[in-house]
Amino acid sequence: MVLPMSSVLKADVLVVGGGTGGTAAAVQAARRGAKTILVSEFPWLGGMLTSAGVSAPDGNELAAFQTGLWGAFLRELQQRQPGGLDWGWVSFFTCDPRIGAEIFADWVKFLPNLQWISGQIAQDVLVEGSRISGVRFADFTVSAKITLDATELGDLLALAEVGHRWGWEFQAEWGEPSAPIAPNHLTERYSVQAPTWVAIMQDFGEGAVAPEIPAPPVDNPDRFIGAWDGYTPEQFLNYGRLPGGLLMINWPIRGNDYGEGVDRLIKSEASRQEFLQESLWHTQSFARFIQTQLGPRYGLAENIFPISKIENQQNSPLLSSFALHPYYRESRRLRGISTVTEQDILPVVGGRVAKLPINYQGICETIAIGNYANDHHYTSGDIPLQPKSIRWGGRWTGTPFTIPYSALIPASADGLLVCEKNISVSHIANGATRLQPTVMNIGQAAGMAAALCAESGCQPRDLPVRVLQEALLQDSEARAAVIPLFNLTPDRSDWLDLQRYYLDRPQAYPASGECPLSVEKRLCHNSSKSDLETRFLKESSAFQPRSLTFAPGFCLSPSSKTANIQSQFSGIFHRLGAQDWTLALTSPASVAGQTWQLVTLDWETDRFLQSCETEKPLTVWGRLNFAGAWLLAGSVKLKG
Repeated sequence: MVLPMSSVLKADVLVVGGGTGGTAAAVQAARRGAKTILVSEFPWLGGMLTSAGVSAPDGNELAAFQTGLWGAFLRELQQRQPGGLDWGWVSFFTCDPRIGAEIFADWVKFLPNLQWISGQIAQDVLVEGSRISGVRFADFTVSAKITLDATELGDLLALAEVGHRWGWEFQAEWGEPSAPIAPNHLTERYSVQAPTWVAIMQDFGEGAVAPEIPAPPVDNPDRFIGAWDGYTPEQFLNYGRLPGGLLMINWPIRGNDYGEGVDRLIKSEASRQEFLQESLWHTQSFARFIQTQLGPRYGLAENIFPISKIENQQNSPLLSSFALHPYYRESRRLRGISTVTEQDILPVVGGRVAKLPINYQGICETIAIGNYANDHHYTSGDIPLQPKSIRWGGRWTGTPFTIPYSALIPASADGLLVCEKNISVSHIANGATRLQPTVMNIGQAAGMAAALCAESGCQPRDLPVRVLQEALLQDSEARAAVIPLFNLTPDRSDWLDLQRYYLDRPQAYPASGECPLSVEKRLCHNSSKSDLETRFLKESSAFQPRSLTFAPGFCLSPSSKTANIQSQFSGIFHRLGAQDWTLALTSPASVAGQTWQLVTLDWETDRFLQSCETEKPLTVWGRLNFAGAWLLAGSVKLKG
């Protein structure tokens, strides 16, 4: 969009940054009715998921957590991408980043009250007293009631001199069990997690010879020796396999993570460009190493990304295979009203979920769900982290946790919310909160909050969190869960009632992460029943888990929504251990005689498989993932 020099635009909500959180925030604010302006640096929206090339999202994969804009994005991907999403083994949802960018662009295009301006970087932040009132860009200024910092590195926080953190906190700060006691070699060398500049390579096929990948000006292949030790070359390549023979190169083991002198990202524009150039060359060098070691059939893919503008970059024709910017795992982090620490993401003692965030007034503040394991990246060295993973659905997944609304609000500034990796979170906890689905959930909540503030004329700190929670739960297009419950999928008729129940009674939130039978009993003993409680009593069957004993012929049949993308498989079920199952296939003929790991994202199927006797004949509706060697079961049937 061409704008006159020095023009002033007005909006209810201004979102600066078109990444995962910023795109979700802008879409949600506009859908709520706010006049919204979204200003992005890059020509693609979606950030981590698209322009940074990490189109293999981690976390929130279970059916119960596929809600809100995150769930809507997955459904769009499934509809638009030929062959589905079962390509790599690092994620259940690997996709061509171009398709993700198209989805986000379409969402924006169909919102007449959302104006998207790309190719712009914030130059200055307008401040009136303690309130952020807008942002100045090179060619125009935007005045807004509420501004959202959705930049990849929390740039507005620095420009506005809003309190923020960069780097490590030690145990004395919050008593985090995994935090270092004192500075050490790792903390001094890497102040934040290493970014990765992703490249998309392509398998051109047996016997093919791809164009040779030239060496960058700085090339040291010795850095990558042993990159796939412990894996076969095929397993390494299948890590981020995408449709069409594409390969996402985002490899942490002696791969293309790059964290040398990472502080340069926030010192000056010149030092940032220096770091970016080195990071890009590092990935080019790694891609060349892959080609020389694994064969000329593997080369750089063509026409994936728009051309990135990097100063002094050589070999510009290669750029369409490199992401538009690095995958930043960590940014400047807000000093908010509250801070998410490691204790807030770890499961409660003896449980499978983290505690809910309850403020000093006894109000449950959750506005977004995450469930990724705590994962830190440094290019040399590592730190031991407290475990927060469980076996579920036949594989490992992260224990669920939630983000409080007050972690999005500056402690001292008004008119501003954050909605990317720049929330108020510790360096340690950032390893779990930084993932694409969680950030998309945070962005949706921030966008909704901004729109509600604009409607009522209040500041974010004055918006009652329950008003925000209700708006998210009842959104007409993408209702979002705020309480994580493994057995509460969004298609259940009691979904909204149960979400509200635990918001009102956070002390009743079960450590198992499943709705228990005892809820009904507690309500029966409550002498003063609300309308909500009365509805629960009338629908008490909703709290009764299905029996774990299944008769021959019992069937959890595929739903109409999934039947058209699933195939039928038959075989003999084998239990190797707790949450460890295989299916020795007898049909269809094309895979008969093969044994596949059996996994599921569906709670009912998980419960069924937990109770199923070993050596039983089983029919499964699902999809094969050849990269991960698993059969993803959507539904099951015991053969009589």
